Amino acid sequence: MRLELKELNYKYPGSVGDVFRQLNCQVTEPGFHALFGPSGVGKTTLAKMIVGDIRGFAGEINLQRIHQVLYTYNLERIPGWCCIREHLESSTPQSNRQRLEDLVDSFGLQPCLNSRFSQLSLGQQNRTNLARYLLQDFDLLIMDESLANVDEITKEKIILKIKSLFPQRCFLYISHNVVEVSKFCKQILVLRSHYRAPQAVSLQGQNFNGQRVLKEKDLEQSMLEIVNAL
Repeated sequence: MRLELKELNYKYPGSVGDVFRQLNCQVTEPGFHALFGPSGVGKTTLAKMIVGDIRGFAGEINLQRIHQVLYTYNLERIPGWCCIREHLESSTPQSNRQRLEDLVDSFGLQPCLNSRFSQLSLGQQNRTNLARYLLQDFDLLIMDESLANVDEITKEKIILKIKSLFPQRCFLYISHNVVEVSKFCKQILVLRSHYRAPQAVSLQGQNFNGQRVLKEKDLEQSMLEIVNAL
């Protein structure tokens, strides 16, 4: 499994400045990885390029043994004319139905199942939407602030559940939270302004999976490396 971004150059139509200039980075193994950087640096743009929603760029995006790429984002909406249970059941392939109740329990969605999407809090909406994507078939799932508005305890439980259920899948987690990406992610791609070379820096996170004690000094070191790379 390999995601390689090679010599990417892109600017928005009608814009003078570049978003990416000779951007190079790669993810070479399954796991929970991060795309991190300040607002406006191009994280969502890059995600949409990978999934194929943005074209017209120079350079290459190479996917090896990655056939199905999905992209989910914060505040994404789902149809509101049926209850959550009906929507999840109808949108889940038969081969993945055994995973449904497990995700509902782990994501704390049981109280939401008889409600419509519009009746949920923002955190409940994001958890529901993420569960919907995890019930599909995918090789790479890009999560763009997908756990925003979710409390820290629930967020950790969800991330650890994802890591345990999908050890052979690839995740690209976009977040502004330096603690999250340092703690949970295996590889951290720090995206910087195109004025800086290289525009993407690859760092190693702590890849916490709940099965070992995470030393505070190790977490602080990862956070420091991320901040210094910006």
